[in-house]
Amino acid sequence: MSNSVAVRPAPSAVLEVLHPITWFPPMWAFGCGVVSAGVPISSRWLEVIAGIVLCGPLLVATSQVVNDWFDRDVDAINEPNRPIPSGRIPGRWGLYLSFLWTAASLLLASMLGAWVFGAAALGLVLAWMYSMPPFRLKQNGWLGNAACAITYEGFAWFTGAAVMLAGLPPWWIVTLALLYSAGAHGIMTLNDFKSIEGDIKTGVGSLPVKLGVDNAARVLCAVMAIPQVIVVALLLSWDRPIQAGIVGFVLAVQLVLMVRFLRSPVERATWFSGLGVALYVSGMMASAVAVSSFGAA
Repeated sequence: MSNSVAVRPAPSAVLEVLHPITWFPPMWAFGCGVVSAGVPISSRWLEVIAGIVLCGPLLVATSQVVNDWFDRDVDAINEPNRPIPSGRIPGRWGLYLSFLWTAASLLLASMLGAWVFGAAALGLVLAWMYSMPPFRLKQNGWLGNAACAITYEGFAWFTGAAVMLAGLPPWWIVTLALLYSAGAHGIMTLNDFKSIEGDIKTGVGSLPVKLGVDNAARVLCAVMAIPQVIVVALLLSWDRPIQAGIVGFVLAVQLVLMVRFLRSPVERATWFSGLGVALYVSGMMASAVAVSSFGAA
């Protein structure tokens, strides 16, 4: 009896390897998709709850456990206390959990319609390719960050709208989702500034490693800002001046923060991430509200 218990992971270790703290961004993007559809939540509240579970505790959690499994050898050196290298998730349980969460994600997605299933399936393919040899998209700062950005923001937004509309979202919703996904590439690059030394040692080609710290910081600021400028222009063209003003305001504050960040990117990456990202996602919701009446019509 004691031997059977010893080879099974404790629930606390499973929860840790699923990294709940990472679930919020796609759940927020899903919420933006729900709002942008312009359909009363009360009419599809069960689907909304299912979609939130799909985007956070299932899809993102899958990407996290897959990443931890394929990084187990590196983590054994750099972070030996993590669940898999420490043995708290023993044997091949990390791989089994990856398969189990992938299957559960696909099962739930299949109940929410063909477009949701397609987005979930493509997101899972990217999640596995991000971490799994020989693809290892995470080793390339351009490709890896793009995979994270499109799945965490774009696919989640698309899923929220598809759940509410029970079909393919209209072009204006897809356009906003893609623009905010593009900007999120810069947000993903922010995370790379805290691991430059380790990336150099392990051969990970993050943008700070590829371009240098200062150039990478300039690129990420441009990548974050330009899509938001386009969003403001679109909102104005759609006769949504209030929301355009909100997005323009949060962008202006971000630009002020960017000036300070660029003076010391490594030291201020976490600071800028905390403040700048909060402003960025606020603009996302304002944009979703702006087009919600389009969906209702």
